[in-house]
Amino acid sequence: MRVVITGAFGFLGHRLTGTLLRTRTFRGAPITRLVLADRIVQPDSPAAKDPLVDIVHGDLIDRLDDLFAEPVDVLFHLAAAVSAECEADFDLGMSSNVDTTRALLDAARAQSTAGGPKPRVVFASSLAVYGSSPELPLPEVVSESSLPVPRTSYGTQKLICEHLIADYTRRGFLDGRVARLMTVAVRPGRPNAAASGFLSGIIREPLAGLPATCPVRPDLRVALASPRRTVKGLLRVAEAERGGLRGRALVNLPALTVSVTDMLATLRQVAGDAVADLVTITPDPAIEAIVGSWPALFDNGRAAGLGLEPDPSFLAVVQDYLADHPDAVPGPS
Repeated sequence: MRVVITGAFGFLGHRLTGTLLRTRTFRGAPITRLVLADRIVQPDSPAAKDPLVDIVHGDLIDRLDDLFAEPVDVLFHLAAAVSAECEADFDLGMSSNVDTTRALLDAARAQSTAGGPKPRVVFASSLAVYGSSPELPLPEVVSESSLPVPRTSYGTQKLICEHLIADYTRRGFLDGRVARLMTVAVRPGRPNAAASGFLSGIIREPLAGLPATCPVRPDLRVALASPRRTVKGLLRVAEAERGGLRGRALVNLPALTVSVTDMLATLRQVAGDAVADLVTITPDPAIEAIVGSWPALFDNGRAAGLGLEPDPSFLAVVQDYLADHPDAVPGPS
């Protein structure tokens, strides 16, 4: 079985790679090759040196022949331009998110129509496909049956890709599955260009002894999922029997709803006043307009049918982060 991960050296790609390398199986079958594709690779990482792994380095749209040089059985498509950069650069978002995804789907289609295996394609979408407006308000609790009306270019691009995947699946070209991700927090490492990146930064930076800025009002509620729960969700959507997904293979991964106030209170509980006081509230209307357009309350029933549950609390999320990244908090000097 040949498994491909795009965006493999990004944060979630790295976590997903680690999980697959530990098990070395997919749905009980041995993985014979794990192909890690990304524009930026880490050639000295343990994953890159694993004998099971092949690396495909470069812009994805230019390397599809390499990805499909041998039959692809399962493909996790995580590579994407993120929310704020798509809003700042429309052409970048359309090229990276829509054009590249369509080219990838066409490569998968070519494989199956030439008599090869029908690839199982798992697409990482986003809660950003939803948005609320006076003429089309969202319900208080959002589910997969709620009408997606994105309010950002990023959300629009993700929704376009969802529909493409559904139609390629309907036509029998591939077996497409869509996992709509909640905002993933707490992410380690450096900030990225996602509008929601501050939701990790207001925890990660203070724990490291660094100041952080919160660009939204503290009472804003958001839908979060820890990295652990997100990777588990991606794998469960990938592994599920087609019939178990009940129609269109689309799942909102389970959401934990918290306010920014709750998050900062948890930081204070875990790390104390001096650390929590490193966060400054500095409103940024552009960021709040993006993040504030996303729903915060989700009906997690469809995910629960796959055995997926939200994180029990934001305290558990922070504790997971500290357990997974013990170097995140500086020791005594």
